[in-house]
Amino acid sequence: MKKFFIVVLACLSLNVQAQTENPVTDAAPETTVIRFGYLSYDAALKAMPGYAVASQQIDNLRKAYEAELKRAEEDFNQKYEAFLEGQKDFPKTILLKRQTELQQLMKQNVEFKQQGRIDLARAEEEALAPLRTRLNEALATLAERYGFALIINTDGNACPFIDPKMGQDIQEEVQLLMNE
Repeated sequence: MKKFFIVVLACLSLNVQAQTENPVTDAAPETTVIRFGYLSYDAALKAMPGYAVASQQIDNLRKAYEAELKRAEEDFNQKYEAFLEGQKDFPKTILLKRQTELQQLMKQNVEFKQQGRIDLARAEEEALAPLRTRLNEALATLAERYGFALIINTDGNACPFIDPKMGQDIQEEVQLLMNE
């Protein structure tokens, strides 16, 4: 977010500087117009062909992890219930052994859950990487075609107001370009 505002401020300062610089002659100051485009990157990504397939693959992987987590949780609960039922009858060494087993099982389940989150995030990144590359290439093409200095991602309410006289909404152009 900071980088975005730095870029915008730099562009605006160049624009102001170009407007205020007045050469020795009496000529009017030269005006540089900074053109930019804007769109919702997430909406453009989700509208791309191939997004549904990648999303389905990620959902299938997520469901597999959730099923394994549920199975592991049920297994832990059964062992814990058996431990609680028999703890008053167990000799001290067996009691300590079972406590240790339950602690190790809980630790393994927590580690599996954490690793699952990491694996899901990595799988999502890998599945969407080709789509993001294509979208970024399309944005570069449109920036060159329309002479944009930059393209602004409006996701997350990063830009609550954009003057339509100064910027151009390129959402439809991106979708058309991606469907060619």
